[in-house]
Amino acid sequence: MQENPDCVILFMRCATRASELLYQTERCNNMGFLKGKTAIITGGGREVLQDGSCGSIGYGIATAFAKEGANLVLTGRNVKKLEGAKELEEKYGIKVLAVPADIHAGADNEAIAADVAKQAMDVFGRIDVLINNAQASASGVKLTDHTTEQFDLAVYSGLYATFYYMKACYPYLKETQGSVINFASGAGLFGNFGQCAYAAAKEGIRGLSRVAATEWGQDGINVNIVCPLAWTSQLEKFQNAYPDAFKANVKMPPMGHFGDVEKEIGRVCVQLASPDFKYMSGETITLEGGLGQRP
Repeated sequence: MQENPDCVILFMRCATRASELLYQTERCNNMGFLKGKTAIITGGGREVLQDGSCGSIGYGIATAFAKEGANLVLTGRNVKKLEGAKELEEKYGIKVLAVPADIHAGADNEAIAADVAKQAMDVFGRIDVLINNAQASASGVKLTDHTTEQFDLAVYSGLYATFYYMKACYPYLKETQGSVINFASGAGLFGNFGQCAYAAAKEGIRGLSRVAATEWGQDGINVNIVCPLAWTSQLEKFQNAYPDAFKANVKMPPMGHFGDVEKEIGRVCVQLASPDFKYMSGETITLEGGLGQRP
């Protein structure tokens, strides 16, 4: 019996369409994949721009994860900002646990991080995502002028904090086969002037993350690094107070704008925690609108 070419073509089209519908269904099932899961975000307190939109990378990430249904554990030094972030509960129907925490020289930092992880488990019963975003530093100080205290500020708030939170959360991330997203910076990648302590802390975080990606892969935990350039309330205040200095010193990315902390930084973090990117680990993702190009 001879096949009808028109029937064959129709069958192939139907099969292709069915495959497309299946793909779209799987994609839709992945949307909201964080519902009921828990993300710890350091430095996630509320900060907004003049127009009311998210004004810090940490809060942009928190908002992006809240929109996907994740419950949040937010840490930071500013209690007012942490309490302000509770507005995400009413907006998106999730729960926010605000935990004041400050990793710094002279403190029992391992105990501080362990307490955050314990509170997360006591309240939510699971940890699925750890995002180490918090960082403090003295900016614009040349290496020869840096003090030990300034160097400690950057290393403790960034590198040590990342180290202790990763150690504290590891057993629970192993249970959920979760994800770690650590923040580094172009300051370390490209050796920005006046950023020696900050760059050292951030490059330390990158090295730590790559080792964790190697050691924790067998546990189903992926670890990646983000280097962002975004429009924050700090940049906005600098521009408003010193417009000439801002124009002279702040370089616009080739894409013609600074990253939106929620849509262009936070949403990338959501994707990095998704099943679609589970096989990627140990990588540095540069979100600088074309400025962060490297071989």
